Amino acid sequence: IYSPAVGFLAVFLRFLVLALYVVLLGRVLYSWINPRFEGPLGRFLFEATAPILRPIRRVLPQGGPIDWSPLIAFLVLSVIAGLVGVR
Repeated sequence: IYSPAVGFLAVFLRFLVLALYVVLLGRVLYSWINPRFEGPLGRFLFEATAPILRPIRRVLPQGGPIDWSPLIAFLVLSVIAGLVGVR
């Protein structure tokens, strides 16, 4: 059964997943340039992604110098994207 509310929710979830992809990718790329996340863009990327990455880091074992939490976040987002039909 299709309703406007369900359609809106699907579009909203697609947008949210895409926005999270972009912000996570921005954080990964920015961390190579400025690992301290200084400046307004760095602060935004850090603050926007910390609530997503912090729980993953609590569960993951320490991986040495490589932070695997963004990869796990991308995988989880991919599963969510598949469930809501993002292509």
